Amino acid sequence: MKSPLLKKVNTCLHNLNDVILGKEQQVKLALTCIIASGHLLVEDLPGMGKTTLAHALSSVLGLDYKRVQFTSDLLPADLTGAAVFDPGSSSFHFHPGPIFCPVFLADELNRATPKAQSALLEAMEEGQVSVDGETHALPEPFFVIATQNPQFQSGTFPLPESQLDRFLLRISLGYPNPAVERELLKGNKGRAALKQLTQVLSQQDLLALQQLVPQIKVSDTLLDYIQRLIARTRQDELCHLGLSPRGAMALMRSSQSWALLQGRGHVLPEDVQAVFVAVVGHRLVGRKETQGDQLARHILQSVDAIGEGIEGLEADSHA
Repeated sequence: MKSPLLKKVNTCLHNLNDVILGKEQQVKLALTCIIASGHLLVEDLPGMGKTTLAHALSSVLGLDYKRVQFTSDLLPADLTGAAVFDPGSSSFHFHPGPIFCPVFLADELNRATPKAQSALLEAMEEGQVSVDGETHALPEPFFVIATQNPQFQSGTFPLPESQLDRFLLRISLGYPNPAVERELLKGNKGRAALKQLTQVLSQQDLLALQQLVPQIKVSDTLLDYIQRLIARTRQDELCHLGLSPRGAMALMRSSQSWALLQGRGHVLPEDVQAVFVAVVGHRLVGRKETQGDQLARHILQSVDAIGEGIEGLEADSHA
């Protein structure tokens, strides 16, 4: 697939990799998530670059963003806004909260109470918020990029399954390798390069890319592979809760978006494999010690991509 938009996407990836050093896979997954019209959850220890990644994404996409630091005393109205009484008109007027922006950065989401966390559910699923019985539409596009600290850290509230399911992908940055860390210590790149980032994609470009994602062809053979993976999550003895239909659709949409970033008009098994852990890891509940990403990798390794008719995948995709 050849498109001028894909050149801009490659420029975005290059610029992002100048800020988030040594994390090419995670950067590509983050951009895959946004192009697939999904919300992104970044989970890691403090100081790993989670917030920097969110700022960098909003910069290259040219989208306004607002950041809210989630704390235990945060209230839903602090996010959605509230109706305020105007003495002049003797009536209530709605004052929008910080969530009314194209990119909403929820920093350390799991440090807020479940009541505050739940304020995001309607916004993430339906692109709107309801306050005092009135519905208010959010801007389009609208993305939530949330960061969370590991659950073993003090002062955190675990996100419920319904909240986790609203995130299309979950990624983790991890520690940098020694060579990358040396560059960070020199101060030549990393967060120091954040101020130099400029807009690459316009809002119209982003919407056009999002419209291309459903057009990426998924052959029947590839659908067979995806369904085998989905079925395994529901049948494997290590899985207590398998992938829901919404999770299955998230896997297909993410695979299409990843294939688009590769410049292809069709999905291959390696596209599904590239996004599988990020899409599925936070949606699975294990029966034993195997949990999350580890359980997703187990499922991926236990299902053979080569099934009946898989040899004709390339021909199928170009048909």
